[in-house]
Amino acid sequence: MANKSLDSFIFDESSRITLDWPVRRNIIDGIARGLMYLHQDSKLRIIHRDLKASNILLDHEKNPKISDFGLARSFGGNETDTKTSRVVGTYGYMSPDFGVLLIEIVSGVKNRFFCHPDHSLNLLGHAWMSYKEDKLVQLIDGVILDSSSHFEVFRVIQIGLLCVQNDPKDGPDMSQVILMLSSNMKLHQPKQPGFFMERNLLEADQLFSNPNFFSSNHLTITVLQPRQ
Repeated sequence: MANKSLDSFIFDESSRITLDWPVRRNIIDGIARGLMYLHQDSKLRIIHRDLKASNILLDHEKNPKISDFGLARSFGGNETDTKTSRVVGTYGYMSPDFGVLLIEIVSGVKNRFFCHPDHSLNLLGHAWMSYKEDKLVQLIDGVILDSSSHFEVFRVIQIGLLCVQNDPKDGPDMSQVILMLSSNMKLHQPKQPGFFMERNLLEADQLFSNPNFFSSNHLTITVLQPRQ
């Protein structure tokens, strides 16, 4: 793609200044629409399971295209939900990864390598703490502070937090996410995220790269919308 991938912009000090809020908002909306198509409208009905900035390609106008379906899973026409006990994806982007990506786009910081002098939380945990303490403005990338409505950006962060709830049943599906993004409907208050503590990265890489690792305590649930 003409502009390579989202991570080459959003996490680069010199490149992300080209991503003002209208551009980032367009990227967020495009990713959301793409996911809803995969979940609801695609003939194969697909969940990606490894959504991250490096898997979002940008065309010459910086419109997003979801790529790398190596860990994706498809469903039959009559299947409406699935559960799995196997951990898949990239550490730092465990499902539901869309919420993590939203907060990264707003902050310009990578979840996995985020560090803060006052705590050991990852970016997701920091966003949750900032939300509770009414300090979300400190989370926003300074590049977009002057090109955005703070209320609109705060709302996107809240939607991101709703997408990463500890109990998947508390989170919205993609059609609900798109409605939240495109309207002023009242949002529920998010609860504590399910994946917000930092840990030793080397240990985590070894853990999640082990093909024999399973967890009965971290289940992912995907609910697909029935065809009309």
